[in-house]
Amino acid sequence: MDLAMWMDVIARVFSLSSILMAFLGTSLGIVFGALPGFTAAMGVAVLLPLTYGMDPATALIMLAGIFQGAMYGGSISAILINTPGTPSAAATTLDGYPMAKKGLAADALRESVIASFIGGVFGITCLLLLSPQLAKVALMFGPPEQFMLAIFGLTVIAAVSEESLLKGFLSGFLGLIIATIGMDPLLGRPRFTFGISGLTDGIQLVPAMIGLFSIPEVLNIVRDYVFGVSEMTVDVRKLKIGFPSLRHIWEFLSIYVRSSIIGVIIGIIPGCGGSIASFLAYNETKRASKHPEKFGTGIPEGVAAAESANNAMAGGALIPMLTLGVPGDAVSAIIMGALLLHGLRPGGELYKWNASIVFTFIIGLYVACTIMLILGLYCVPYFSKVLELPKHMLAASVLLFTVLGSYALRNNMFDVYVMIVFGVIGYLLKSFGFSVVPMVLGMILGPMAEKGLNNTIAISYGSNIVLFVLKRPICLVLLLFILGSIAFSLYRWLGQRREAYAGD
Repeated sequence: MDLAMWMDVIARVFSLSSILMAFLGTSLGIVFGALPGFTAAMGVAVLLPLTYGMDPATALIMLAGIFQGAMYGGSISAILINTPGTPSAAATTLDGYPMAKKGLAADALRESVIASFIGGVFGITCLLLLSPQLAKVALMFGPPEQFMLAIFGLTVIAAVSEESLLKGFLSGFLGLIIATIGMDPLLGRPRFTFGISGLTDGIQLVPAMIGLFSIPEVLNIVRDYVFGVSEMTVDVRKLKIGFPSLRHIWEFLSIYVRSSIIGVIIGIIPGCGGSIASFLAYNETKRASKHPEKFGTGIPEGVAAAESANNAMAGGALIPMLTLGVPGDAVSAIIMGALLLHGLRPGGELYKWNASIVFTFIIGLYVACTIMLILGLYCVPYFSKVLELPKHMLAASVLLFTVLGSYALRNNMFDVYVMIVFGVIGYLLKSFGFSVVPMVLGMILGPMAEKGLNNTIAISYGSNIVLFVLKRPICLVLLLFILGSIAFSLYRWLGQRREAYAGD
């Protein structure tokens, strides 16, 4: 990037509208993250329609704020009521809640926001430095490479299938089938539309994701309200956070750095997610500690490790999404949907033709991190109030947002019907132990794989397509990644089976 482009990026990021959107997004993200069940993915999905009609750069800055805020917000409920607001904050409960029971809730919340800020900045810096280099490689991708890349992305389904490989594959297969609905790209005829004119353009990704991630959680909130609600254990009115001493930051610096590195590495690997990063960092910090027996009893080192890792993971997860178009987790998949919504396709071409927007998004993440730090240090008592709101009011509010958001995308009631149908599908899948993330990956990567395969067949001129693909060096590298991803997933699955048999 030249100086003029950087000046354009700085002007966009620090405009009044961008700062306001970053503040709004971060605030809403913290609220969504703090509410148990209202995950970062749900927050981004529900609020995504608000960005429709905005300038793409401003929209991405708002989404960056929601992302950063939600990743931190999950620690608030983890510390105060022993219920992680997001799956990534599960490890935070191990020491955060015991600290709160000791009367050290303010210390735990302070440690959480500082670790989240340092981990977030580290992850964003890696994104800033690494993604342009990977994007240059992505420019060398032709149709065969795009096809192999989509297949690699589909192997991520095994990694994100937390409980059952079979259920994960079935969910992903359902996503691939849904991706075929619409016009056939080769024949130009309707495919699997069943005479419904609204399906001619295919299933709109954003309403489908809003339904899959939001409606099941709304129904769960209603269920929890019927059977009882968790109560606050800490008087949030007495919480005073404030900035920690520089000596404290220096003493914990090795924990922040080590955990952030782990978080970025785990984030780059598609399908792993923040919960794996935080537990792995927590375990490594415990192993490196001089007093490992104190972990789990309420010490700030445990909070620091978990929070710096899961926030650094966020930056790492965006690297393959932006450069290769392979979403590594649910949130990056939804942000990828936001890019597509605004006419931006991830990959090398994104950095070639829309570099200013990409770097505006990345610098916007720094701004969102800074806003998150300020809000976390001085406004946590106010954000904690959301934990006291009646659950039925929250469910009704979110349901209203989902309907309005789905309709506002194209001013089309059919999108609302799509959202409701996918909400029911998502609830049924989750009720039977299926993850909806593989379905989303199938819906996103299916068209990419089909287009790449069709174009590969066209340029191979009828030759042996397997040999044609394997003669290309990048395809061979991607094939190794595919085999490695499958091998890693099978190894982890076999390990889980051994643990299950050992437990019996």
